[in-house]
Amino acid sequence: MPRIIMLYVRWVDAFNRVIGRIVMFMIFVMIGVLLYASVARTAFNSPLIWSIEVSQFLMSSYYLLGGAYAMQMGSHVRMDLFYSRWSDRTRAWVDALTILLLIVFLGALLFGGISSTEYSLRYGEKSYTAWAPRLAPIKIIMTFGVFLMLLQSVSTLFKDIARARGVRLEGETLE
Repeated sequence: MPRIIMLYVRWVDAFNRVIGRIVMFMIFVMIGVLLYASVARTAFNSPLIWSIEVSQFLMSSYYLLGGAYAMQMGSHVRMDLFYSRWSDRTRAWVDALTILLLIVFLGALLFGGISSTEYSLRYGEKSYTAWAPRLAPIKIIMTFGVFLMLLQSVSTLFKDIARARGVRLEGETLE
């Protein structure tokens, strides 16, 4: 594989690994928000209007920013009816084909996310809840998460093509 592709794969994998490991700790922030809201509601009879929406924003950020890391680690769900019986090269070609479809989907999703974020920034879009927070920050995070997933998908495509050709990206031959 060309050196530029190897550098791309290394950079994207390293960047998404760092982002994914940082985002993993966001679960504790979500737990803290929900625990605080629960204690405030039950112990002090003071329900918080912002707690559910903040939890939803945190959860959206958590799975969208962590999606590329999950893909990199192979943590996503895969239908294994025939897959386990195929050779490594056949699996690589099928993976490359499906990742191409994912890239098309993520490209459309990114286009829509950019458009929606631009609208939100331009018009100061707010949520239709009692708390009414601005939606631009969460839309920026969500669009960035889709962008990271798209970068990781291209990296995975390069790895699948290399595997299908019988080589690793470092140039070693597969066993």
